[in-house]
Amino acid sequence: MVGNSSLSTAQRVAKILLEIKAVTLSPNKPYKFVSGIISPIYTDNRLLMGYPLKRKEITFYLSHLIDENKLDFEVIAGTSTAGIPPAGWLAELLNLPMVYVRGEKKDHGKGKLVEGVMKKGAKVLLIEDLISTGKSSLSAIDTIREEGGKINTCLAFLDYGFKDTSKKYKQKSINLFTLTNLDELVDEAMSLKLIGSKEKEVILKWRDDPWNWAEKNKLDEKPKSVDY
Repeated sequence: MVGNSSLSTAQRVAKILLEIKAVTLSPNKPYKFVSGIISPIYTDNRLLMGYPLKRKEITFYLSHLIDENKLDFEVIAGTSTAGIPPAGWLAELLNLPMVYVRGEKKDHGKGKLVEGVMKKGAKVLLIEDLISTGKSSLSAIDTIREEGGKINTCLAFLDYGFKDTSKKYKQKSINLFTLTNLDELVDEAMSLKLIGSKEKEVILKWRDDPWNWAEKNKLDEKPKSVDY
């Protein structure tokens, strides 16, 4: 048995990410993403590397998502950098080849963008840790296709649920599956007494309009800069 059987997968994944502080919620002292978005939430799923049992559980949920949706692929790819560890864990579990996709070419050596062995025409499954604006995974999808891989599916741990983001995946004919989402996350955060109903409302309003949320809420304090 994996995790708490009384919880759904989405609830359990949200609980894990909150418990290990891979996801932190700070509506009163928000963060600033590289994209320029001011956010009440910060996600660093790389912290899962430090929790062997929990990362095994997450990997099991990914494999179940694959079986549930009858996904067909030959190679597992990870986005650089946060998608690399879960891609490796899943590839090990399923005994499949793994590659990872660089954000940009190296300025030395062969200048490869896809590291590992991906034959022309290979069916590829992309693993991402987080779906926010979709920039890193959508770029990786383009790269995989340019390098001769066939890809139509991306799996991720968490989806913030931005309206414009889901459209971008559809435009590239990509099926997007995630283990949990922002609604489940804030509900679980309330159960854990990490936030109250007022903070939950603030966070969900951010999801609806992330680019203008800070201005609408008249946030004066300088946000904490982060690398997402």
